[in-house]
Amino acid sequence: MSKKYRIVNARIVNEGKIFKGDIIINNGIIEDIINIDNFREYKNDDDSIIIDVNGKYLFPGVIDTHVHFREPGLTHKADIFTESKAAVAGGVTSFMEMPNTIPNTTTLELLEDKFKLASEKSLANYSFYFGASNDNIQEIDKIDFENTCGIKVFMGASTGNMLVDNITSLNKIFSNTNIIISVHSEDNKIINDNLEKYKAKYGDNIPFKYHPLIRSREACIKSTEFAVNTALKYNTHLNILHISTKEELEILKSVKESNITSEACLNYLFFNDNDYDKYGALIKCNPAIKSREDQQALKNAVFDDDIDLISTDHAPHLFNEKNKSYLNSPSGTPNVQHLLPAILEFYHNNKISLVKIIDKLCHRPAKIFNIKNRGFIRKGYFADIVIVDLNCPWKVNNSNILYKCKWSPFNDFTFNSKVIFTFVNGNLIYNNGNINDKNKGQRLIFER
Repeated sequence: MSKKYRIVNARIVNEGKIFKGDIIINNGIIEDIINIDNFREYKNDDDSIIIDVNGKYLFPGVIDTHVHFREPGLTHKADIFTESKAAVAGGVTSFMEMPNTIPNTTTLELLEDKFKLASEKSLANYSFYFGASNDNIQEIDKIDFENTCGIKVFMGASTGNMLVDNITSLNKIFSNTNIIISVHSEDNKIINDNLEKYKAKYGDNIPFKYHPLIRSREACIKSTEFAVNTALKYNTHLNILHISTKEELEILKSVKESNITSEACLNYLFFNDNDYDKYGALIKCNPAIKSREDQQALKNAVFDDDIDLISTDHAPHLFNEKNKSYLNSPSGTPNVQHLLPAILEFYHNNKISLVKIIDKLCHRPAKIFNIKNRGFIRKGYFADIVIVDLNCPWKVNNSNILYKCKWSPFNDFTFNSKVIFTFVNGNLIYNNGNINDKNKGQRLIFER
């Protein structure tokens, strides 16, 4: 049973408002939310543990709808325990993990195996995507969608071997599915044709600055157009992952009233193609990070509500794996610990309000995926809560990175905001640098 807590003197950010208040947590649930006029001293007059946050900000726990925690099969890079530990240290209390592990999560048995692993190891709440392939349509029909976040379709080859490139299969998946289909949207033929041209010129040693020309904007645009048109044809709830071009944003604007949602990921908001000379393989990810113009368009789309979700596409590799030639360096970067502090930099730069940040990181994921009793500070909801000091600068370095791979593209960045406390299901899991690994997260439930 969870302890009883009273979090006092907080500035609560929730559902479009910021107000002074206290939160009472009992048995893992938010028992009460108390508005207060002024901050004041509290005495412990019952059996609750009082945590006086002295005016710091209280948010719902962040929900990262796009991560790769590498278990099973790739646990030398990362695993559910290490990456969920990093997640809660960054204020992420729930995650949705992708199916391109080894083996790929393309059967119900393998899906349930991952849920069992998470129940034993994850410090955060969890769900796992079922991976579509060209030939597992019958398995998709058997999924319990109240207990599974969605279906992942790789419409462009990425990590793993899950490319869905058969038009008949794609039409069956889109037409027979009553749940979110999240897609990695790139055209594989365009990518392969581009790659052959650069291999002919440079061999294995292709300069990393050509990554956005190999995994080109044309590859993204063509695939996204196809995905959108197919979703409109079948009225499918389509979620397009890691948008990387301004042209894709224009496609999405044209179908804004449809059942189509979209995601921006951290890398594309903080880096552009001018950064390849400095970071090289460390910012190689799929789709490729593209131009400064694309980066600005993505930021504007986040600020203006033309993009629904902000996630990480957390995809760790060991540093010595990344530090290889272009063709031998895997794509992907680790980000889940730094999502909230990084996005709060836009608040500090007066680009976006706190209430909009919390909408995109907490409320919107809960609403889009219909997550039961999470994503908001409400009575009766699970006490997934983050306390943040908005005025506590700290520098990212290897000593404070909790990813198993022990590096980040944000190494040497200084963030102005720091996570102080993270509660998961009413358990204080992260306490100013200290981790409680005794309590485990819960499987997310979806109201569908």
